[in-house]
Amino acid sequence: MSDANFLRNKNLTMRRHIEGFIEQLEKAFQIGDESIFSSVDRKISNVLICGLGGSGIGGTLVGKIAQISIKVPISVCQDYHIPAFVNNDTLVIVSSYSGNTEETLAAVKEAQKRGAEIAAVTSGGELKEICDSNGYNYILIPGGNPPRTCLGFSFTEQIFILVKYRLLNDSVLEDLKSAIILLRNNDESIKKEANEVAEALLGKLPIVYSVDQFEPVSIRFRQQLNENSKELCWHQKFPELNHNEMVGWAAGNVNLSVVILRNQDDYYRTQERIEFMKGVVEEKGASVTEIWSKGASFIEKAIYLIYLTDWASLFIADKKGIDPVEIRVIDALKGHLATIK
Repeated sequence: MSDANFLRNKNLTMRRHIEGFIEQLEKAFQIGDESIFSSVDRKISNVLICGLGGSGIGGTLVGKIAQISIKVPISVCQDYHIPAFVNNDTLVIVSSYSGNTEETLAAVKEAQKRGAEIAAVTSGGELKEICDSNGYNYILIPGGNPPRTCLGFSFTEQIFILVKYRLLNDSVLEDLKSAIILLRNNDESIKKEANEVAEALLGKLPIVYSVDQFEPVSIRFRQQLNENSKELCWHQKFPELNHNEMVGWAAGNVNLSVVILRNQDDYYRTQERIEFMKGVVEEKGASVTEIWSKGASFIEKAIYLIYLTDWASLFIADKKGIDPVEIRVIDALKGHLATIK
């Protein structure tokens, strides 16, 4: 197979994954709805969500939703070690697509020692074995794909876990249904705008800005630019960046391109900060591209922006003529770590 045909096939593979996001959300909803959990007689005083990379971003997004919706503290862990507060009153939600993420497995084993309530989302591996052996609640999702292409599964099932533990009101599931309809109704316009975003970012170092609530969406876009587009990127959030990063623009840099994720209902004073910041960036010679969300709820807006920016990351890969699927350097790291006891 020629190099051109190889790249074409790889791009088509990732394209199918992104195009399948809407259907994946629908399938994930069905799986979550049909999952049966054993009842829990303990009081849940706090929640910890564990997961990394493509498996972890769903938890980061769910964590933000939960912070504005549930009345117990919720934290996200992306490390081998869990916080000291974890005890038998803690619900630990574990997300590992393969079921073999070593940092996540280490966190699970530490949570077991603390007597925490454990629930998981996985396609199998050692995590499924741990859940089966200990009678933990878990939701099994289809395997065999790059973890970053399965956000629809990890995100949706973690929502269902919080609903099943009666920490989230099941009205959030209606928001999820509405998000699916929103994507279907705007599919073509989303792809068109995503291509325009890709054109604006091509050949530049991308910077992603958003308000605090939508930082998980910025993180997702950064990760997709890293993995699909093979681009370095950073992100920051308003209003925090107005207290530090804004000063860093003093020297200017024409090689930078800023993307701002925006919402019509962002706090009015924060909107003024964003408008001021746009002027600073443009004065220093960098470009600014704004992506406005659609939808009524946080979930609708977040899912809309994620779908659009996922497409943008693929279109950049297309325009650069690179393989959006390959992650050789991650595989090399895993091989190296396998040699260390």
